[in-house]
Amino acid sequence: MPPDPNYDDVPTAGLQELTESSLPMFKVERVQLQFSISSDFVAAQVANNVLILALSTGRILRIDLDSPGDIDDIDLPKKPQEVGLIRSMFLDPTASHLIITTTLGENYYLHTQSRQPKSLSRLKGVRIESIAWNPSLPTASTREILIGASDGNVYEVYIELSNELFRREEKYIKAVYRLPDGPVAGLWVDSLPDKPDARRVILATETRLFYFTGRIGRLGQEGSGSIFTKLFETETPNVHEVARDSKPVPSSLKVSPDPLGVSPADGFENERSYAWLSAQGILHGKLWTGPASTNLGYSIFNDSKILPKNKIPLSENASGRRKPAGDSIAGILLTQWHILCFVGTRILAIQRLDEKIVYDQVVLESGDTMLCLMSDQKKNTFWLLTTRDIFEIVVNDEDRDIWKIMLGAQKFDQASLYARSPSQKDAVATASGDFLIKKKRYLEAASLYGKSSRSFEQVALTFIDHGEQDALRKYLLVKISSFKKGFVMQRIMIASWLVEIFMSKLNSLDDTITTKAQLIEGTNTAETKDELGSIRKEFQDFVNKYKTDLDRKTTYDIISSHGREQELLAYATAIDDSNFVLSYWIQRERWQEALDVLKKQNEPEIFYKYSSVLMSHIGTDLVDIWMRHPDLNPRKLIPALLNYNKDNNIPLPKNQAARYLNYCINQLQSTDPAIHNTLLSIYASHPSSSEAALMSYLAAQSLNPKPLYDTDFAFRLCIQHSRVQSAVHIYSSMGEFSSAVDLALKHNEIDLASSVADRPTDADPALRKRLWLAVAKKVINQQGVGSVKTALDFMKRCDLLRIEDLIPFFPDFVVIDDFKEEICSALESYSRSISALDSEMDASAATAESIKNDIKQLNNRYAIVEPGERCRVCELPLLSRQFFVFPSCQHGFHSDCLGRKVLEGSGLTVRGRIRELQASIARGGRREKEARELDALVAQQWWSSFSILCGDFAIKLIEEPFVTESDDKNEWAL
Repeated sequence: MPPDPNYDDVPTAGLQELTESSLPMFKVERVQLQFSISSDFVAAQVANNVLILALSTGRILRIDLDSPGDIDDIDLPKKPQEVGLIRSMFLDPTASHLIITTTLGENYYLHTQSRQPKSLSRLKGVRIESIAWNPSLPTASTREILIGASDGNVYEVYIELSNELFRREEKYIKAVYRLPDGPVAGLWVDSLPDKPDARRVILATETRLFYFTGRIGRLGQEGSGSIFTKLFETETPNVHEVARDSKPVPSSLKVSPDPLGVSPADGFENERSYAWLSAQGILHGKLWTGPASTNLGYSIFNDSKILPKNKIPLSENASGRRKPAGDSIAGILLTQWHILCFVGTRILAIQRLDEKIVYDQVVLESGDTMLCLMSDQKKNTFWLLTTRDIFEIVVNDEDRDIWKIMLGAQKFDQASLYARSPSQKDAVATASGDFLIKKKRYLEAASLYGKSSRSFEQVALTFIDHGEQDALRKYLLVKISSFKKGFVMQRIMIASWLVEIFMSKLNSLDDTITTKAQLIEGTNTAETKDELGSIRKEFQDFVNKYKTDLDRKTTYDIISSHGREQELLAYATAIDDSNFVLSYWIQRERWQEALDVLKKQNEPEIFYKYSSVLMSHIGTDLVDIWMRHPDLNPRKLIPALLNYNKDNNIPLPKNQAARYLNYCINQLQSTDPAIHNTLLSIYASHPSSSEAALMSYLAAQSLNPKPLYDTDFAFRLCIQHSRVQSAVHIYSSMGEFSSAVDLALKHNEIDLASSVADRPTDADPALRKRLWLAVAKKVINQQGVGSVKTALDFMKRCDLLRIEDLIPFFPDFVVIDDFKEEICSALESYSRSISALDSEMDASAATAESIKNDIKQLNNRYAIVEPGERCRVCELPLLSRQFFVFPSCQHGFHSDCLGRKVLEGSGLTVRGRIRELQASIARGGRREKEARELDALVAQQWWSSFSILCGDFAIKLIEEPFVTESDDKNEWAL
């Protein structure tokens, strides 16, 4: 959002109290070394949490700040008297590569994995002032780096650690550029996004700042030749120049360190900042990376700001008075948001955005001299070094006030990014909303006001007074989302108000479309229609999201008062008011939509309520849904089924009422008489003359012990609708065969009556004969005179009927010649029966005489059993248990022994039964009954007057060997 120079109503005066209370933003702390130093410091560098100190004796101390006790003590190859004192050191951001330069022009290279500095012989005599490290670090070598010298030359150098004795560390060195106006005070190289072969180079002298950007050259393998030569030869730099001061002043170029824990996705500006210390002061700004152009350097310089030296407060003397002349700026550093300056004996921190001094503290005592200011580019730590002391400048939460500065500059979007606490965010939102209201950007202001604490009534009245209903709607939508669930009343009131606003807006758009169409023919109302669709979609999203905050009755009343039927439907759908939605679609005869709603329902009452009307129009689909809900009570669906059956005259196979009732009976196993009676009623009342479906149902029910339908009701229905076959079946199932035959004969259904007459069992032949006589009488009476032959043929269908039974039914005038053959056949049949009876009587008399003779002979049949008589099978005493004696041969056997022998000669079935009886008797079963059965079986198998030793049984054993496998063969040896 661009700032408005005419708008200065941002309430920054009271923002100080909204700043979070925390530790001081800057604090200078003296570092206490864990070891003693016998000589002065002459140079220092820090990177990646590694601190390197150079002493006047030529010693170099490499300290890992993560473990300060681990110190590398390194000496230069030669004494200071030979090479001079260490003048300065340069350490890459990863702390992998260190270049040391001395006062006599000697230069050394020290790798992080080495403790032996290597002389850079090709750089001998070059007084190094600045180094630009390769942006592709860390690597084993330095790769291509730029070195700025005190004579204005810029060298490209490639340094690689070598363990070979005579091999130089520098693979190559080449002068790629020369500045005619003095030492190269600062150098910076970085790569540009999405351009791997492009580099940006910044050179700083005392009076000029050079900005190069362009492609670098690649010559074969890495390290085989210069890559920056092409850039410096082909590109023209953008230059920023200042006037030279009358006396020499310090000059340096600093770039801000890497942001800590910030990625571009976080929404923060992640471009680096730079600061150039010159005679005029400090030039600082953003190192933009785009848009790419040849004049990007000029854009950066033009957007930069100069902090003049006269803005630095004067130092105070020992008496507390300010010095008449200001001290020069001895050195600078950049943090993420501030410029750190060392002036005299003080450290100052200046906010880069508004150039306000936020920290001014005397650090050194009078007479002490600053040696250098340094920063750790990766770890964001800052250090001050004197000849005897080391100070750390601790930075804590330096972006705490950025939101205030952005707010004061009317950069509200950036201010909201840096606002942390709810009070800060509220202040930003309120100020931004006020600004937008004055700019008449009401919709944008509505979103911001919704997130602020500005009075609800004040904001609402502001939008109402300006007639901004759309902004009011947006404000209310944002505001309701800011209330927690516990604010029930507030959420209900705002939600109800929003419904009213939505309805008014929709009506207004409808009126606009109608008015344009009526007034101007051919007017394009597409844009208004699109807006109408958008608002309608927004309303649907609103009710879906906030349906729990809407009072049902109030919302229905509001929408109904505006006559918005479609929105009523949307709200009812959102709150799952199925009654309303179904009623809506049914009233408009939109059956498929109603069916889609019904498919989603699980409440049975919904089905009971709307099934009657739906069944008449979409019966098949509705029955499909019913079948997917076995929890429904079919009894409550009977009215819908009967109504459907009354209004639809369709074949029974397609009748959906019958289909559902059959499903209830066959699948759900319903035993409710109402269900069965309803199905029976549908079958009986159908206009079709076929009784197949009804008879199929009745036949299935006849398999049950008791019919599940009401027989009286079923009979009345069958009589009412002339379903004779079914009525006869009902009579028959009740055992009322006489009534069934009478009913069939009454309707001249001779075959049906005949089938019923055959149903009585043989146990009641009199009833069966009586039924057949009734049928025969009907047949004779129906056939009339001259049909005696037909009647007599019918008589043959029942074996109980005789000619004499039918003669009374014939008319008196029938002559005997008409059934003479039948009478003769009957007489012959009687004659044959009499002959058969005579034969039976003769056989019975012979049998009786034989029995009488057997009884007489029983008196002479007996056997004497001696006390020592033994069983002829087991040789045990015969009288020890039940036995058999054969009178003809006087042989005796135990019953079980005889049974066993008989068993061996019996068939498989008899043999199995004999074994079962023997086992049962042994277990103590029903002894008497089973013993009698066993004796009978044995007697049946052995029906002879001779024993097993002398009868037919013994003859059958002629093929058996004398010596069996169980016998001792030695007993038969001679």
